[in-house]
Formats: sequence, C-alpha cells, structure tokens
Amino acid sequence: MNTQYEDCLKACLECLEACNHCYHACLTEENPAHMAKCIELDRECAEICAYAAQAMQRDSQFVKQICQLCAEICDTCASECKQHDHDHCQRCAEACFRCAEECRKMAA
Repeated sequence: MNTQYEDCLKACLECLEACNHCYHACLTEENPAHMAKCIELDRECAEICAYAAQAMQRDSQFVKQICQLCAEICDTCASECKQHDHDHCQRCAEACFRCAEECRKMAA
C-alpha cells in the first residue's frame, strides 16, 4: 500500500468503527426517534469512510475527490453527534473530526 495514505486510512477506519458503534448505540437509546438525524449521519459517514478507505487501498485516481467528500460528511456527522450528551456520540464526534482533518490533508 502507498504509505502516503497511512494516516488518512487509519483515521477513516477508526471513524467507520466509531460511526457503526454510535449508530447501534443510538438505536438502543430510550428515544431512538430523537436520535434519527444522528443515526442517519452515522450511516452516511460510515459508508463514505469505508469507500474512502477502499479507494486509498486500490490507489484510485479519485482519492482526492473522495476524501474531500468524506471530510464534508465527517464534519457534518461530528457536528450532529457533538450535540448529544451520550458518550458514544462524543467519541464518534472526536473520530469524525480527526477523520475530516486527515481527509482534508489528503484532498489538498
């Protein structure tokens, strides 16, 4: 694998895991309907992180564009998660912000 992707790939995989955990945890909260936007963005974010990781692993010619989109989605997910007091949401927000930062570096 191309070592230029190492930090971004790691951040994407960590964000993917955090979003999947948050998604599942939101579904088990007392009022999951209140968490609908968070759940929706967790899914979007996890999917784009997985796709970005795959693009880096295959050295896609579109890595920069995919990472730019990934950064945008991660920022949106992080902002939503940050609004909730749940520990899983706060951890997800941190992972999303880190991923967005690494993806912006990759897209530059």
